[in-house]
Amino acid sequence: MTVLEIREIGDPVLRERSREVSSSELASAETQRLIDDMIETMRLAGGAGLAANQIGETVRIAVAEVSGQNPRYPYKPELPLTVLVNPVIEPLGHLSGAINEGCLSLPDLRAEVPRRLEIRVTYLDRHGVEHVEEKRGLTAGTFQHEVDHLDGVLIVDRADPGSLASWDSYERFHRDDFERRARGIVERFGQ
Repeated sequence: MTVLEIREIGDPVLRERSREVSSSELASAETQRLIDDMIETMRLAGGAGLAANQIGETVRIAVAEVSGQNPRYPYKPELPLTVLVNPVIEPLGHLSGAINEGCLSLPDLRAEVPRRLEIRVTYLDRHGVEHVEEKRGLTAGTFQHEVDHLDGVLIVDRADPGSLASWDSYERFHRDDFERRARGIVERFGQ
């Protein structure tokens, strides 16, 4: 496996809408290797997810995983490794909340982003098997974040501009408040 370069804000590829992946392309050794490389890159960078255009590929593939070993997101509930191919998100209801998010493509920035707290996501896994799942709470936010990337949308596009903070400022001034709110979301939704 290869660790790939993560593109940062300002790189035009982050603003492109990714194209859908065909079944034959998904089954190819090249695409399977890309998925393995994305997983390795996400894990090494300590992310909760990674979309293909973040590593310069404009295909609708994202990976997500949260384990208790991730120091960047200690408040996030566990999320087993998930490979999302051609994901589509549908909101369930109108309940939303502000989630303080970071992004591997904005390495020293966090922001409060409004997210739906209940969604349905339809996607193919890496073997082409279709999944239709309901996600809630912080996990719903993680999925929306990655699908936003595939649409060329970054957290700065959705964020309350007054909430933008460096990681250091987040740690000093905002972490305790957000983690208290995050624990409340997890308690309510379990995700």
